[in-house]
Amino acid sequence: MVKNIHFNVETDLAAGLLALVKQLDRSLELTEPVQMYIAGGMATHLYTASRVTADVDAEFSKRFLVPADLLVETAEGNVLYLDAAYNSTFALMHEDYLRDAIKVPMASDHIEVYVLSPVDLIVSKIARLSGPDLGDIQSLVWNMRITAEEIERRATEALGGYVGNMSTVRMNLEEVLKIAQKYELESSPDVD
Repeated sequence: MVKNIHFNVETDLAAGLLALVKQLDRSLELTEPVQMYIAGGMATHLYTASRVTADVDAEFSKRFLVPADLLVETAEGNVLYLDAAYNSTFALMHEDYLRDAIKVPMASDHIEVYVLSPVDLIVSKIARLSGPDLGDIQSLVWNMRITAEEIERRATEALGGYVGNMSTVRMNLEEVLKIAQKYELESSPDVD
């Protein structure tokens, strides 16, 4: 597992996320703590600063309706919104993904922000593996030094709770493992 994580909370997008979290806190008139677990492109951005996104994929420790008017425009003109359609049950998720999520040093009065661990974030992208997912995975592998062995172990454990086309998920997993193996080969010292 990754140690000593530096989150990119100084970026324009991260500042927008913090503004969105604070706006959500005020809008819901929260009086007790709520945990927010971020996945997707925003989580990738917080780890690598290499991803730009408009939607924030998140789930919460409490249930509520997402306010329809919840939008934030960042200083650089990016618009952020909370994706009310995000649903982690459609992704390949390890049973401990929430327990292993990592707290981000940003919060509002009542909302604590967490992101999926880097390996769980990679695993969460395996079932769909479309659009920017491959780029996100490559960026996470390269920046967070996630090994093929870590990905394979966590994904294999997650398969036990997955319902869907297993052959597609296994094929996607093989593609992701090749990305991690390529990084391992390129980053290992040459041995003569």
